[in-house]
Amino acid sequence: MNILVLQHARAEHPGIFRTFLEEDGHSYTAIELDEGEALPALDGFDALWVLGGPMDVWQEDAHPWLVAEKALIREAVAERGMPFLGLCLGHQLLAEALGGSVGPSDTPEIGVLPVQLTEVGAQGIFLDDFPDQFHTLQWHSAEIKTLPEGFRVFATSPDCAVQAMSWGTRAFSVQFHIEIEADTVDNWAQIPEYRDALTDALGAEGVATLKAGVAEHQAECARLAERLYMNWLQAAAQA
Repeated sequence: MNILVLQHARAEHPGIFRTFLEEDGHSYTAIELDEGEALPALDGFDALWVLGGPMDVWQEDAHPWLVAEKALIREAVAERGMPFLGLCLGHQLLAEALGGSVGPSDTPEIGVLPVQLTEVGAQGIFLDDFPDQFHTLQWHSAEIKTLPEGFRVFATSPDCAVQAMSWGTRAFSVQFHIEIEADTVDNWAQIPEYRDALTDALGAEGVATLKAGVAEHQAECARLAERLYMNWLQAAAQA
């Protein structure tokens, strides 16, 4: 597969998924939207991944490229039926692009926190072989408020109702970060918006606290990341 990857911060790349893609012989083209790189046509790509970022989906005045990005997501998912994977901001953009709404979180989630499968998620392909509850990195202050018609919720948490979801047979997304690597927290803490949110949530020692939490759960996150990647490929192929 040749995957188009939309990035919103250079440090927020596909993470551990890069290893899996390389091992399987897949390629990807990353477009750094926050640095002014233009969106390409979808022709020639087999799938679309949309990653996280420090901006919010409604900040179109500050980031006018969000308008075209949402249109591209609609084209890929609703018109072309391309396999889609969204992470964090990409999860929220998928919902808004197809008619849902996103707003500030009532309770921002920042830390290594538990996520719970729904009954639908426990029976579906996307989160197959996930435990009923698992811990993973959360670093977001916005959330999906209303879902477009036809979405199914696969996972939830006490402070964020929509942690994983699907639309149709090929579009999947998660609010949490399963793609983490050993240097993820250090790299993302250099992004001012993330650093400020981390300090507000966890205090002056937030980086050290978060790194300790990631280290404790990293081996399991890596296993689940590989599982999610394999499940996504299987779902895309079956569709």
